[in-house]
Amino acid sequence: MKKMLASTVAVMMMGTTLIACSTPTETKTTNTDTQSSAAAAAVSYPIKTSKTLTYWGEMNGNLTGVKTAHSEVPFFQEWQKKTGVPLKFTAPPTGQVKEALNVMLASGDLPDMIEYNFLTDFPGGPEKAIKDGYILKLNDLIDKNAPNLKKYLKEHPEVDKLIKTDNGSYYAFPFIRGDEYLQVFQGPIIRKDWLDELGLPVPETIDEWTAALRAFKEKKGAAAPLSFVSKPRFFNESYNGAFLGAFGVNRNFYIENGDIKFGPAESGFKDYLTLFRQWYQEGLLDKNIATADTKALDGGFASGATGASIGNAGGGIGKWQPLVQGKDPKAQLVAAPYPVLKKGDTPKFGQRASAFDSGGMVAISTKAKDPALAVQLLDYGYSDEGHMFFNFGTEGVSYNTENGYPKYTDLLLKNPDKLAPAQAISLYTRGSYNGPFVQDKRYAEQFFTMATQREAVNVWKKTDANKYSLPPITPTPEESSEFAKIMTDVNTLVDEMTLKIILGNEKVDQFDSYVAKMKSLKLDRAIEIQKAANDRFNKR
Repeated sequence: MKKMLASTVAVMMMGTTLIACSTPTETKTTNTDTQSSAAAAAVSYPIKTSKTLTYWGEMNGNLTGVKTAHSEVPFFQEWQKKTGVPLKFTAPPTGQVKEALNVMLASGDLPDMIEYNFLTDFPGGPEKAIKDGYILKLNDLIDKNAPNLKKYLKEHPEVDKLIKTDNGSYYAFPFIRGDEYLQVFQGPIIRKDWLDELGLPVPETIDEWTAALRAFKEKKGAAAPLSFVSKPRFFNESYNGAFLGAFGVNRNFYIENGDIKFGPAESGFKDYLTLFRQWYQEGLLDKNIATADTKALDGGFASGATGASIGNAGGGIGKWQPLVQGKDPKAQLVAAPYPVLKKGDTPKFGQRASAFDSGGMVAISTKAKDPALAVQLLDYGYSDEGHMFFNFGTEGVSYNTENGYPKYTDLLLKNPDKLAPAQAISLYTRGSYNGPFVQDKRYAEQFFTMATQREAVNVWKKTDANKYSLPPITPTPEESSEFAKIMTDVNTLVDEMTLKIILGNEKVDQFDSYVAKMKSLKLDRAIEIQKAANDRFNKR
């Protein structure tokens, strides 16, 4: 569920006029070499074509060390067979996607399809990418060649609103979370066996968290009672509202009573800094919290040094449970609610992703040799057959249908080569990571093999995050450039402030001077840009 994470936003494809189109999938073949960009009300798979399309995108991190190229992955091999479209894949180096894209765009040698987050990771956003001649505006192409996506968007106007720009441009095939259950996947995680032994409840309030962490340190000998990943951003995982939310703020922009606010400039952020400074001084936070990476956090759980963190149901509880049990067979990790100050209150913030995730979207480049064929290929993921394939793979191989339910086989859940379920699922499906399709809740029900994982989602979803979250807004290209420059400086300042105050290098009273510095860096202008973009979104 990795980057199911996290994070959250919106954009994509189709015309302002939505025309209902049926027949998502049939068995007869269609020759697109002769029809190409001609209007096609229905697309049939496999398509008969002599053309090979090129596809650029990052390899799924779950397959690191398992496969080295898309062409070796069963899912991508079978995708070509089912659609009838031969593909040639190119992958950027892991962790260098943005840099590799820039080099590719500068060269002018573009593939037919580009899997990239043009909404948040392209300077100026998708409209700029279209204007600069890198990717196509897809409205007409989708209208003529993507009946499955059109049908889905007509039936889900709330998603349609999310996946286009303010100008109504569709620019990529989107990843869509098909159920609310899939939108929540991260939150506080704690050692319940320790709590039970110490006679403590699963903490709900900040005071209960303080008591639990003190007990972990004093009575369980935990050297780093609470720890979490601080890479690439200091305290990165604590910023989703896990502890900030108790003080009525989060780490980003949010909307409250019609006003857009920036959490680190609000007084609640000062209260958060005060608490974490106290916890750090008491030794309740990992003393290496400023530099903790994934490997260090995993080691903390494995050694018994750490008793609580923030993580995903899949990549957190799913990964750490075996580690803690390796040292103590009775160990149990469970989800804790997002903290509040007063018992019984509903948490104001928490992790909740949008139904549309801008990661995994696939755009079509201006150099595409047959854009209509590329659209037809990508539209397969939104057909009935494609939906099953993307989420569950190939029937009889990666899943079997039992009483109408697509159940993963032991090839995925008890892999004979000892691959973890996340790795095996990523070999045969795209259910566990973003891509051009609608994610199915039934994937998660099986990916979460432990009851504690499934219960975690129910615990973490009990927040008011929806009331305060900004929708996936799209600043204009000009606004986007200005906003990016302002926020690069502001975020650097916020990280500096957070680090210095929590580690005790500056007094909490310095918070007010940092807020003044944020204002001098034009934070108010950034808020204006967010408000203008939000107003335009509301008019879509």
